[in-house]
Amino acid sequence: MSNNLKEQLLRQYPIGSKVKLIHMDDIYAPPNGTIGVVKGVDDLGSILVQWENHGRLSILPDDIIVLI
Repeated sequence: MSNNLKEQLLRQYPIGSKVKLIHMDDIYAPPNGTIGVVKGVDDLGSILVQWENHGRLSILPDDIIVLI
């Protein structure tokens, strides 16, 4: 992943911002509607999120979250 894309994702999902999961196609995903805090973006372009009561699970930009 390019640094440009990583910077773009960090602008869109700044560290410390709260997000709400709308949908994630992953058997380990927290339930839809779960709130989390963005912890960063890794070198593969995954958004690192600390989910309330569900630990940490990275999401792909294709998964659906909204800033709250």
